[in-house]
Amino acid sequence: MPESISFVDSIKLTLDKILKENKSAILIGEGVPDPKAVFNSTKGLKEKYPLQVYDMPVSEAGLTGVCIGLAIGGYRPIMIHQRIDFALYAMDQIVNNAAKWHSMYGGKSHVPLVIRMIIGRGWGQGHQHSQNLSGLFASIPGLKVVMPSNAINGAVLLEESFKDNNPVMFIEHRWIHNTQCFIDETKKYNYKIGKAEVKREGKDITIVSWSYMIMECMKAAEFLDNQGISCEVIDLLSLRPLDYGTIYSSVCKTKRFLVVEEAWNFNSISGEIISFILEGDSHPLVSEPIRLNCPNFYVPSSSGLAKSYYPTISLIVDNVAYLMGLMINMEKVFEYESKRIHDIPDENFKGPF
Repeated sequence: MPESISFVDSIKLTLDKILKENKSAILIGEGVPDPKAVFNSTKGLKEKYPLQVYDMPVSEAGLTGVCIGLAIGGYRPIMIHQRIDFALYAMDQIVNNAAKWHSMYGGKSHVPLVIRMIIGRGWGQGHQHSQNLSGLFASIPGLKVVMPSNAINGAVLLEESFKDNNPVMFIEHRWIHNTQCFIDETKKYNYKIGKAEVKREGKDITIVSWSYMIMECMKAAEFLDNQGISCEVIDLLSLRPLDYGTIYSSVCKTKRFLVVEEAWNFNSISGEIISFILEGDSHPLVSEPIRLNCPNFYVPSSSGLAKSYYPTISLIVDNVAYLMGLMINMEKVFEYESKRIHDIPDENFKGPF
């Protein structure tokens, strides 16, 4: 029988499995063994694997260098940043060492390093603790960037990331941490880095998104289906490598295109995708493509400002209606959004870390 499991629990079980089966695996990060245990995703692992699980000093650059050295020397570290913002202290190590090592040594040396990084809005954390820098890492040759959207693909892709011989940025949105989904243990889930998933088949318009925003897109698609609009929803799952083929096949079928990204639109993944579709002498679109992003401004600390900062279900629905050339009664969508908590993931969340 299928079993319901949260994203956090699926990550913890996967880490447990990795540590148990691989003596070369090392789990290290600031707060890994503390009471909150990185949103409860590492709880109990230090006690179970004392020689493989470590807290870290507050020296992101130093520790990243150590983990790169361990990876080169035969270990397979999984390093954790409770905020993607903290990884900025280690950019020299990530960009100039981890990403380039394989190429500089002619493919004879590898850096099998996973860096878990967490993004997410709300709780008044503002400019320095709510940024989505996934596009920054995806722009670096030599890095792979994975962004799961639920407990199933999160668990499978974490294990795939661990097995990969390249440095993988595994980026989680904390708004999916407490979400539940059903896992059928009799079924084999075959998610691969660089392969997108068609979450919902449709014929009228293609909506592409990833991470937490895929949940908003699915809710919008459900509402639009009741309005007679059939949406095909694609979950990218990986930003590098990017699955251009799945996107293009869908757009050729629907001929209308919307990309939803919870990040700035300047120099963005959404811009890269739209450029790919429009490049060349011809393209399959019958209407202009649209991308929905956050404003090109710092993430606000204020709850009131944050409410208007991020893409919403109503914004998705409104833009799909525009691309379809239809008028839609938005009253039910507005009513649903007015009842939602917009500044924390859910009522069970206790922040900020």
